[in-house]
Amino acid sequence: MFNLIVKGAGWAEGRDTIDTARIFEHIEPDIAEQFSPDGELDTAALMRLPTVFMQESFGERERAARVGTITSIRVGDREIALEYVYDPTIPPIPNARLEEMAIELDIARFEFSRTHWAVKDVDLFKVLMRNMQPRRQQPRVFRISDPERIEPSLVSAMMPFDPRFDGVYAKLQEVAENLDLRCRRADDIWENPEVIQDVVSLIDHSQVVICDCSGRNANVFYEIGIAHSLGREVILITQNAADIPFDLRHLRYVEYLNNGEGLEELGEAVRGRLEVLIQ
Repeated sequence: MFNLIVKGAGWAEGRDTIDTARIFEHIEPDIAEQFSPDGELDTAALMRLPTVFMQESFGERERAARVGTITSIRVGDREIALEYVYDPTIPPIPNARLEEMAIELDIARFEFSRTHWAVKDVDLFKVLMRNMQPRRQQPRVFRISDPERIEPSLVSAMMPFDPRFDGVYAKLQEVAENLDLRCRRADDIWENPEVIQDVVSLIDHSQVVICDCSGRNANVFYEIGIAHSLGREVILITQNAADIPFDLRHLRYVEYLNNGEGLEELGEAVRGRLEVLIQ
């Protein structure tokens, strides 16, 4: 639950009043009874709730609400005096953004232009977390999901499109399946006209990206950069340590031989790393 207190003249810093006639407008009867048993405000219970301090929306000027806590409530005959503090970790929220969340917050449209105090049976912070995530900056040459949508069970493999790597890919798929994960390669997908978009979407949705640097393939190096930029966990593998780019040699990598015994060792090493990363 949370308090929604709307004022026409805006809010002072830390201390203000609201007309007693406007308290508990637009509130469900059972909630009114819960916080005002026998007609007397349960001030202690109200102070335990987070509070949205909003100024009425009117005119062309943009208004912004603050989230905070009421620290004192004194009930008079005509006014209720409030003392409060704003939460410094939550920036001002434009009324326009709150209007976009109005249904989730159980705020009727007319409440944005009416001085009143209501209590909403909604998890305020859960709604804000879901809606106030910073928007992702979109690159110019491909698209990424906004908001971010990582599939916890998805592992992607970045390697040259060459039959000599089919055995490597098959081993990575086997390891993933044994851990109840899915391992995919970009050539398994044909969802977009541009190959690069399928590659980027696969990386963007993956929990872990395995990149094979063998042969110093330029495409794989580009894909490593994308994965790192998107904040994905990256496992580097290679058949030759010299193929690891200079800028990445400070990172751990798995060196393997592309034969039966070598692929088994690769599988064990990758399995151990995945078990750590997906915990």
